[in-house]
Amino acid sequence: MSTMYVKISSILLAVLLANIAYPSRAFAGDKPEKEAPLAQKVKSEIAKLGSGSDARVAVKLRDKTKLKGHISEVGSESFAVVDDKTGSATTVNYPQVKQVKGNNLSTGVKIAIGIAIFVAVLLIVTPYVAQ
Repeated sequence: MSTMYVKISSILLAVLLANIAYPSRAFAGDKPEKEAPLAQKVKSEIAKLGSGSDARVAVKLRDKTKLKGHISEVGSESFAVVDDKTGSATTVNYPQVKQVKGNNLSTGVKIAIGIAIFVAVLLIVTPYVAQ
């Protein structure tokens, strides 16, 4: 019985030494490091859109929730999306966002679009008026 005890003890000791010599790796720090650039990109996109009823946005979160509405406020750590149908505001932290789509046309862009439409209509109508 003592030889069996010695064999089991030596196997157990070898396993423990192997565990100490080759420790398992922890990947806990990798996920936030990968999410940080995406959160920074989302933050810059939201900053470009600004806030107000013209800042239309569609947001997909990591938990597969979808939000649609306009941005009511922009902070350093989060932003708020107001649903136009219900009027309820949802605060979203930047790392929660998986995808963001939005548009906010500035006054200059709206004027340029209006002028382009006016010129196009004028070019289309002018040949018929001249006859």
